[in-house]
Amino acid sequence: MANNRSHRMREQLAHHAARLMAEDGITDYAFAKRKAARQMGAVDTKHMPSNDEIDAALQSYRTLYQHDSHPGILHQLRKEARDAMDMLKPFRPYLTGSVLSGTAGTQSDINLIIYSDDAKAVMMYLLGRNQPFESGECRINLAGRPQVVPGFTLQTESDIPVQLTILPENARYSSRRADTLADLVAVEAMLREAAPVAPTRLAEDTAD
Repeated sequence: MANNRSHRMREQLAHHAARLMAEDGITDYAFAKRKAARQMGAVDTKHMPSNDEIDAALQSYRTLYQHDSHPGILHQLRKEARDAMDMLKPFRPYLTGSVLSGTAGTQSDINLIIYSDDAKAVMMYLLGRNQPFESGECRINLAGRPQVVPGFTLQTESDIPVQLTILPENARYSSRRADTLADLVAVEAMLREAAPVAPTRLAEDTAD
Protein backbone atom coordinates (compact mmCIF):
# COMPACT_ATOMS: atom_id res chain seq x y z
CA MET A 1 0.00 0.00 0.00
CA ALA A 2 2.83 2.40 0.89
CA ASN A 3 4.51 1.69 -2.44
CA ASN A 4 1.27 2.51 -4.28
CA ARG A 5 0.97 5.83 -2.44
CA SER A 6 4.60 6.62 -3.23
CA HIS A 7 4.07 5.83 -6.91
CA ARG A 8 0.91 7.97 -7.07
CA MET A 9 2.64 10.90 -5.39
CA ARG A 10 5.61 10.73 -7.79
CA GLU A 11 3.25 10.52 -10.75
CA GLN A 12 1.11 13.44 -9.60
CA LEU A 13 4.15 15.58 -8.89
CA ALA A 14 5.68 14.69 -12.27
CA HIS A 15 2.56 15.76 -14.16
CA HIS A 16 2.14 18.92 -12.10
CA ALA A 17 5.80 19.89 -12.59
CA ALA A 18 5.49 19.15 -16.32
CA ARG A 19 2.47 21.44 -16.60
CA LEU A 20 4.37 24.22 -14.83
CA MET A 21 7.28 23.80 -17.24
CA ALA A 22 5.01 23.80 -20.28
CA GLU A 23 2.78 26.69 -19.25
CA ASP A 24 5.16 28.93 -17.29
CA GLY A 25 8.32 28.34 -19.31
CA ILE A 26 10.23 26.90 -16.36
CA THR A 27 13.39 25.10 -17.48
CA ASP A 28 14.90 24.19 -14.10
CA TYR A 29 13.69 20.72 -13.11
CA ALA A 30 14.51 21.14 -9.41
CA PHE A 31 12.61 24.43 -9.24
CA ALA A 32 9.63 22.90 -11.06
CA LYS A 33 9.59 19.98 -8.59
CA ARG A 34 9.72 22.26 -5.56
CA LYS A 35 7.01 24.52 -6.91
CA ALA A 36 4.79 21.55 -7.78
CA ALA A 37 5.26 20.09 -4.30
CA ARG A 38 4.47 23.44 -2.69
CA GLN A 39 1.31 23.92 -4.74
CA MET A 40 0.19 20.37 -3.97
CA GLY A 41 0.85 20.80 -0.26
CA ALA A 42 3.56 18.13 -0.31
CA VAL A 43 6.62 20.20 0.56
CA ASP A 44 8.00 17.50 2.88
CA THR A 45 7.46 14.60 0.49
CA LYS A 46 10.28 12.10 0.03
CA HIS A 47 8.80 10.94 -3.27
CA MET A 48 10.02 13.51 -5.79
CA PRO A 49 9.92 12.33 -9.42
CA SER A 50 13.09 11.98 -11.46
CA ASN A 51 13.87 14.29 -14.37
CA ASP A 52 13.14 11.41 -16.74
CA GLU A 53 9.67 11.00 -15.21
CA ILE A 54 9.00 14.71 -15.68
CA ASP A 55 10.24 14.52 -19.27
CA ALA A 56 7.78 11.71 -19.98
CA ALA A 57 4.94 13.73 -18.45
CA LEU A 58 6.03 16.82 -20.39
CA GLN A 59 6.00 14.88 -23.65
CA SER A 60 2.45 13.76 -22.90
CA TYR A 61 1.34 17.27 -21.97
CA ARG A 62 2.70 18.85 -25.13
CA THR A 63 1.14 16.10 -27.26
CA LEU A 64 -2.27 16.60 -25.66
CA TYR A 65 -2.44 20.37 -25.17
CA GLN A 66 0.17 21.95 -27.45
CA HIS A 67 -0.04 19.69 -30.49
CA ASP A 68 -0.67 22.66 -32.81
CA SER A 69 2.09 25.01 -31.68
CA HIS A 70 4.80 22.81 -30.23
CA PRO A 71 5.98 20.94 -33.37
CA GLY A 72 6.80 24.23 -35.08
CA ILE A 73 8.64 25.55 -32.05
CA LEU A 74 10.67 22.36 -31.70
CA HIS A 75 11.48 22.30 -35.41
CA GLN A 76 12.79 25.87 -35.25
CA LEU A 77 14.93 25.09 -32.19
CA ARG A 78 16.42 22.06 -33.93
CA LYS A 79 17.19 24.18 -37.01
CA GLU A 80 19.00 26.66 -34.79
CA ALA A 81 20.87 23.77 -33.17
CA ARG A 82 21.83 22.42 -36.60
CA ASP A 83 23.21 25.81 -37.62
CA ALA A 84 25.27 26.13 -34.43
CA MET A 85 26.59 22.58 -34.82
CA ASP A 86 27.52 23.25 -38.44
CA MET A 87 29.51 26.29 -37.32
CA LEU A 88 31.28 24.09 -34.73
CA LYS A 89 31.75 21.16 -37.10
CA PRO A 90 35.56 20.91 -36.65
CA PHE A 91 34.96 19.96 -33.00
CA ARG A 92 32.30 17.29 -33.71
CA PRO A 93 29.60 18.76 -31.42
CA TYR A 94 26.67 16.79 -30.03
CA LEU A 95 23.15 18.00 -29.30
CA THR A 96 21.72 17.02 -25.93
CA GLY A 97 19.00 18.14 -23.55
CA SER A 98 15.41 19.15 -24.19
CA VAL A 99 15.84 20.19 -27.84
CA LEU A 100 16.98 16.66 -28.60
CA SER A 101 14.43 14.87 -26.40
CA GLY A 102 11.57 16.94 -27.81
CA THR A 103 10.42 18.55 -24.56
CA ALA A 104 11.87 22.01 -25.31
CA GLY A 105 9.67 25.08 -25.37
CA THR A 106 10.00 28.77 -26.08
CA GLN A 107 12.18 29.46 -23.04
CA SER A 108 14.55 26.54 -23.63
CA ASP A 109 18.25 26.84 -24.34
CA ILE A 110 20.04 24.75 -26.95
CA ASN A 111 22.56 22.48 -25.24
CA LEU A 112 25.65 21.28 -27.09
CA ILE A 113 28.60 19.18 -25.94
CA ILE A 114 32.14 19.08 -27.30
CA TYR A 115 34.73 16.55 -26.15
CA SER A 116 38.11 18.24 -26.01
CA ASP A 117 41.04 18.70 -23.65
CA ASP A 118 41.78 22.09 -25.17
CA ALA A 119 39.02 24.55 -24.29
CA LYS A 120 41.30 27.38 -25.38
CA ALA A 121 41.27 26.04 -28.95
CA VAL A 122 37.48 26.22 -28.92
CA MET A 123 37.59 29.78 -27.59
CA MET A 124 40.11 30.86 -30.23
CA TYR A 125 37.95 29.29 -32.92
CA LEU A 126 34.92 31.27 -31.74
CA LEU A 127 36.96 34.46 -31.69
CA GLY A 128 38.23 33.74 -35.20
CA ARG A 129 34.66 33.32 -36.41
CA ASN A 130 33.59 36.58 -34.72
CA GLN A 131 31.05 34.52 -32.81
CA PRO A 132 29.82 36.45 -29.75
CA PHE A 133 30.04 34.37 -26.58
CA GLU A 134 30.47 34.49 -22.83
CA SER A 135 32.87 32.21 -21.01
CA GLY A 136 31.83 30.30 -17.92
CA GLU A 137 31.93 27.01 -16.08
CA CYS A 138 29.54 24.09 -15.73
CA ARG A 139 29.16 21.84 -12.70
CA ILE A 140 28.46 18.29 -13.75
CA ASN A 141 28.91 14.71 -12.57
CA LEU A 142 31.54 12.70 -14.41
CA ALA A 143 32.13 9.06 -13.48
CA GLY A 144 30.08 9.62 -10.34
CA ARG A 145 32.13 12.61 -9.19
CA PRO A 146 31.19 16.31 -9.31
CA GLN A 147 33.50 18.28 -11.54
CA VAL A 148 33.75 21.78 -12.95
CA VAL A 149 34.30 22.00 -16.71
CA PRO A 150 34.61 24.94 -19.13
CA GLY A 151 31.56 26.23 -20.91
CA PHE A 152 30.50 28.97 -23.29
CA THR A 153 27.19 30.69 -23.93
CA LEU A 154 26.92 31.54 -27.61
CA GLN A 155 24.84 34.52 -28.64
CA THR A 156 22.79 33.96 -31.79
CA GLU A 157 20.92 36.28 -34.10
CA SER A 158 17.65 34.69 -33.01
CA ASP A 159 18.48 35.37 -29.32
CA ILE A 160 18.19 31.66 -28.48
CA PRO A 161 21.06 30.88 -26.07
CA VAL A 162 23.34 28.04 -27.08
CA GLN A 163 24.97 26.49 -24.01
CA LEU A 164 28.23 24.83 -25.05
CA THR A 165 29.87 22.49 -22.53
CA ILE A 166 33.44 21.25 -23.02
CA LEU A 167 33.98 17.77 -21.59
CA PRO A 168 37.37 16.03 -21.40
CA GLU A 169 38.18 13.49 -24.09
CA ASN A 170 38.24 10.63 -21.60
CA ALA A 171 34.55 11.28 -20.87
CA ARG A 172 33.52 10.63 -24.47
CA TYR A 173 32.32 7.08 -23.83
CA SER A 174 31.32 7.32 -20.20
CA SER A 175 29.68 10.69 -19.53
CA ARG A 176 26.21 10.08 -21.00
CA ARG A 177 24.03 7.43 -22.53
CA ALA A 178 24.29 7.26 -26.30
CA ASP A 179 20.57 7.93 -26.67
CA THR A 180 20.96 11.35 -25.04
CA LEU A 181 23.39 12.62 -27.68
CA ALA A 182 22.97 13.37 -31.39
CA ASP A 183 25.69 14.42 -33.81
CA LEU A 184 25.17 16.78 -36.75
CA VAL A 185 24.19 13.98 -39.12
CA ALA A 186 21.52 12.76 -36.69
CA VAL A 187 20.09 16.25 -36.19
CA GLU A 188 19.91 16.83 -39.95
CA ALA A 189 18.10 13.50 -40.27
CA MET A 190 15.57 14.54 -37.61
CA LEU A 191 14.86 17.74 -39.50
CA ARG A 192 14.37 15.89 -42.78
CA GLU A 193 12.07 13.32 -41.22
CA ALA A 194 9.93 15.84 -39.33
CA ALA A 195 6.51 16.52 -40.78
CA PRO A 196 6.33 19.86 -42.58
CA VAL A 197 5.28 22.62 -40.22
CA ALA A 198 4.27 26.20 -40.75
CA PRO A 199 6.99 28.73 -39.89
CA THR A 200 6.74 29.58 -36.21
CA ARG A 201 8.26 32.54 -34.44
CA LEU A 202 9.22 31.43 -30.97
CA ALA A 203 8.34 34.75 -29.43
CA GLU A 204 4.76 34.49 -30.64
CA ASP A 205 3.88 31.28 -28.84
CA THR A 206 2.00 32.01 -25.63
CA ALA A 207 0.89 28.50 -24.75
CA ASP A 208 4.37 27.53 -23.56
